[in-house]
Amino acid sequence: MSLSVKRKISQLYAVLQAYNHAYHALDKPIVSDAEYDRQFSLLQSLIAEYPDYSSDDINKMVGYKALTTFSKVSHEIPMLSLSNVFSEDDLIAFVNRLQQRLETDKPLVFCVEPKLDGLAVSLLYERGKLVRAATRGDGVVGEDVTHNIMTIQNIPKKLLGDNIPERLEVRGEVVMLIADFHAFNNAARLKGEREFVNPRNAAAGSLRQLDAALTAKRPLAFYSYGIGLIEGGKLADSHFQRLQQLKNWGLPLTDEVSLQEETTDYITAYQGLLAGRSQLKYEIDGVVYKVDDIQLQEQLGFIARAPRWAIAYKFPAQEEQTILLDVEFQVGRTGAITPVAILEPVFVGGVTVSRASLHNGDEIERLQLKIGDTVLIKRAADVIPQITQSLQSPSNAQSIIFPQQCPACDSDIKRVEGEVVSRCVSGLYCPAQRKEAIKYFASRKAMNIEGLGDKLVEQLVDAALIKTPADLFNLTTEMILPLERMGEKKAANLITAIENCKHTHCAKFLLALGIREVGEATAKNLAEHCAGDLATLQNTTAEELLLIADVGEVVAQHILYFFRQAHNRDVIEALLAAGIYWDTVEEKTDDLALAGKIFVLTGTLQAMSRNDAKQALQTLGAKVSGSVSSKTDYVVAGEAAGSKLKKAEVLGVTIVNEMELAYMLGLSEK
Repeated sequence: MSLSVKRKISQLYAVLQAYNHAYHALDKPIVSDAEYDRQFSLLQSLIAEYPDYSSDDINKMVGYKALTTFSKVSHEIPMLSLSNVFSEDDLIAFVNRLQQRLETDKPLVFCVEPKLDGLAVSLLYERGKLVRAATRGDGVVGEDVTHNIMTIQNIPKKLLGDNIPERLEVRGEVVMLIADFHAFNNAARLKGEREFVNPRNAAAGSLRQLDAALTAKRPLAFYSYGIGLIEGGKLADSHFQRLQQLKNWGLPLTDEVSLQEETTDYITAYQGLLAGRSQLKYEIDGVVYKVDDIQLQEQLGFIARAPRWAIAYKFPAQEEQTILLDVEFQVGRTGAITPVAILEPVFVGGVTVSRASLHNGDEIERLQLKIGDTVLIKRAADVIPQITQSLQSPSNAQSIIFPQQCPACDSDIKRVEGEVVSRCVSGLYCPAQRKEAIKYFASRKAMNIEGLGDKLVEQLVDAALIKTPADLFNLTTEMILPLERMGEKKAANLITAIENCKHTHCAKFLLALGIREVGEATAKNLAEHCAGDLATLQNTTAEELLLIADVGEVVAQHILYFFRQAHNRDVIEALLAAGIYWDTVEEKTDDLALAGKIFVLTGTLQAMSRNDAKQALQTLGAKVSGSVSSKTDYVVAGEAAGSKLKKAEVLGVTIVNEMELAYMLGLSEK
């Protein structure tokens, strides 16, 4: 038994040293913080039960060994870490232990601070001037990062004010603010460069650069949390007041530092910071309680790796590690294909998580995920869980293959160049897109089937009465009468409305098909191009489509993908067979005042709405586009016109105001 315990302690120590090295020295964590805390707590409990099997190295384990690439700095006063508690009962027990050691039952006053999740550093000031900066290292020896620290803008190179000690060592945390972290990663993504996993890794990786010029490009910040060495001066006898002195000398301090005296106040402070965590500008992973009276701190002293007078009450883990078991591919209502990670269930952020969105194929590639990997799961502020990192990949891990056919209908999946989302292009047929496709088909601007609202469409689909828009034309009064809130008159009116919509316009029919990015203007242009003959449009090449007004490369690809799908063509044939028709010879506009002219409307119009202006222009034969190009004839600029106006100016397109538009429409005289 004794040998197995000794071996277990040695194994845990070796494992934790490896975790420490990966986390602190390499800035590449291989386990979650929660897993590290569990293993460390287990080691502590074994040492407490079997002290003879421990050693000084194990007892003093704090951080990491300094890398040889940096100069070493010996801390004149060791930089110790903090012990942790994870519940209210543990916190109260900690307070009770302090009162027993101090032989008092009076409430203890604590300085309560947010526990920043960054990299601990020491700043040495001599006669108010910053002369050296070092990382914590293993608590005894750290790394000299003076040149890098000098690039952090909110660290004063010279302290301000009076009564500054001859030598003063300030301790604090270097962090990357959350907003800066996201901005940095977005910029890195656009450049195809490496992104950081989280703000803590970003701060550590940025500070520990051999080239200070690289650190200078990273948006780092520093916040003070304590004092080490003091020579040639005297500070306040209150930890809280010492922090205020640092603030007055120009050193940054977190806004959330407070003094708390009663047990209920200790808990309330924790709950307040936990509840407001997502609103803070920096990441925190707990609350630190420090006995405020410096004399009591000195009386309480230290244990091997931490002060007795301070404790960190950790928040529930927002990150946990688990196994990626599989990946499923879901089809959204617009045809978007979303990979979903199937996980070995893990408790994180207050809930058990077994699934997480992977967003798109690029995200899988960015994370370099494989089935079987040990992954890090994050669930912050009740948001949807997400995989942030692959920690380890076993030798038998399997690559994730993005499907080429839709999982719901077996149609092709396409990803248009410039977009991150892959989509099923069989919108009229795909079961996953069924309801939305039919709602759009029946909408006012499309086939305008009066009485066929969204809820009724959902009822019809749920009752398996319709699967595609073509099925609407097979409905009878008897079929829909059993539906909820469906009387005979309402049923008869709906059947009549469906019958009446059969006589339509080619442009409205094309719009009703729901081809991606084909709006009213584009549908009208397509109808004019094919003169109402769908067969002509279905056989149009990409090159021919690009010659049509308001059709660019992306829209052309969407049109081609749509008509190439056999399922979509089948539905179109069924719709035509059901009796939908329009005048084959579309109304000619050659003789109209604005025939063939392309307009773009931008800004706010006063005398009429943009929709009214659009209809008036189209009545006179004009085409109204949603974007400005070299083909545009006029841009109508209302109030607060933006980027479209600027582009028109660059391209030399004629710009008219609302008064000039009214004249062109024949609504006013010059």
